[in-house]
Formats: sequence, structure tokens, C-alpha cells
Amino acid sequence: MKAVIQRANSSSVSVEGEIVGEIDHGFVILLGVTHDDTEEDALYLVNKLVHLRIFEDENEKMNLSLKDVSGKVLSISQFTLFADTRKGRRPNFLEAAKPDHADKMYRHFNQLIEEQDVRVETGKFGEMMNVQLTNQGPVTIILDSKDK
Repeated sequence: MKAVIQRANSSSVSVEGEIVGEIDHGFVILLGVTHDDTEEDALYLVNKLVHLRIFEDENEKMNLSLKDVSGKVLSISQFTLFADTRKGRRPNFLEAAKPDHADKMYRHFNQLIEEQDVRVETGKFGEMMNVQLTNQGPVTIILDSKDK
């Protein structure tokens, strides 16, 4: 499981011109799931990201976590994080999980975040989405559950 985390001042996701998820301060998370990802992978990422100290304190040092600043999460399913571009010019997505497994793991991931008392907004799984955000910093961090 891979997560691209962007610290955001504001963000929204829309489907067919309608906003389906929106936050004002926190993380935009692009989540990719592969075939062998488990609930343990989701738990590892969630524990990492809710305590990741990448918000500035009063001394302008990255010392505060999402929980410390009462941040929210906009979570977007993103199978393209598992693109293989080693051959040719068109990426293949064979490492991305099949939709049923990916959706199950995506929902579980979001539930685990909510269990940490963090509000989660989402896009729509499997839909074409437009994501808008103001990346604060910019700060972008990549987490991979295989790093545990």
C-alpha cells in the first residue's frame, strides 16, 4: 500500500462537476493498493500518517501532527501509484489491486483514520475525479507499507 500525503490548506474532489468531498486544513492522501496488501498494511500507514509531524509549531518547525492541529483528511483512491513504466511508453497497472480488493482496503484505511478521531472526506472509488488543493509548503511525503 502506498500513500502520497500532501499537506493542504484546502482541498476538494469533484465527480461530474459536483463536489463530493472537501476539507479546509489537513492532508490530501492519494492511496494505492496492490494485490497482497492487508489490514496490517492499512494500520501501519494510518498510525504513521496521523502522527507524522509535518505541521509547523509556533517556532515554524515541523513538529506537529495531524492530530495535534485537528486536521482533516481528503482520501482519494489512486491505482496509478502502482504504474510500471519500465518498458515502453504506456504504463501498465498489473501491480494495482483488482477493484474489489482495492475498494475493500480503501474503505478499511479510511475507517481506521476515523477511529483516530480524524474526519475523513473521500472521492468516489473507481470514478474519474478532479482534485483541487492548495498544497501548503509545499509538503509532500510518500509512505509505503512495505517499508515497515
